[in-house]
Amino acid sequence: MRNSLLTICLGLFVSISALANDIIEPSRGSSKWGENDERGAANNITPDRVIGAAKLIKTGAVYLMGRLYEAEMPQVSGRQYTLVVPQATPLIGRNRLSWHEEFVASQLGQVGTQLDGLGHVGIGDVYYNGFDQRQFVTPKGLAKLGIEKVGVFFARGVLLDIALLKKKARLEKGYEVTDTDLKQALEGQRIQINPGDCVFVHTGWGGLWETDHSQYTSGEPGIGLSAARFLAQREITLVGFDNWGADAIPGSDPELFHPAHQVLLTQNGIYILENLDTSALARDRVYEFAFFFAPLRLKGATGSPGNPVAIR
Repeated sequence: MRNSLLTICLGLFVSISALANDIIEPSRGSSKWGENDERGAANNITPDRVIGAAKLIKTGAVYLMGRLYEAEMPQVSGRQYTLVVPQATPLIGRNRLSWHEEFVASQLGQVGTQLDGLGHVGIGDVYYNGFDQRQFVTPKGLAKLGIEKVGVFFARGVLLDIALLKKKARLEKGYEVTDTDLKQALEGQRIQINPGDCVFVHTGWGGLWETDHSQYTSGEPGIGLSAARFLAQREITLVGFDNWGADAIPGSDPELFHPAHQVLLTQNGIYILENLDTSALARDRVYEFAFFFAPLRLKGATGSPGNPVAIR
């Protein structure tokens, strides 16, 4: 009897330990693209896949997925965005030339519509492909995994409308999208995810962007670990959201903070696009399209702003 109880206790301990260590650090050189790889899933953007994405363009309709950058946009984590136009220059020459320019002060890669690069999130000191932040982070930028390494995204895009699946205009704060939700959306929309795709999750939360900034930044619906792993298993390149942080906030486990970021970025090199406007795609039920986004080549940056587009 005593041995049986000991066995049960040991089993429980192992189970609890497994849960506590649910997020496993990637080992050095774990990338399937080589021990020095810094691009991760961007390597999926092959010439054949670019040509395949271009063939999806049938009508030429363009959907802007990026948000307007302005001081009044919703911000989280104390981030800031300020744009100033200095005083107009004096008129020059007989042609009376004048001009304007701007000065921008901001966490530029992490405000508004933003691409999270592979140097943005780690597991402890360990980042994608096992790179140790103590060896590549400098005051002047990242010596590895900088956003300038990414290149251009031109790929097949897939929209999964989870708000429609749940028959809601907007999922409630903290709703955790599961792998089952994603599978049901794929079945209901009669579409599939292929390797190299860029997948977008519509929760309806983006409807608060211009109407209720306080509510928008107070939390969010988003994906959980099962959904993140489901997407990673399909070898996608990028996943995008109409919320500010991808993960459900608050999540189902209060001791885990943004774990889907770690599964996607750190463990699998899959990029994350946040603060997207997916409302027009959802309204028109455009579930498959050509997707294009070119991150700014900000040397050593953790992310990039920009205006991603869908073309059908």
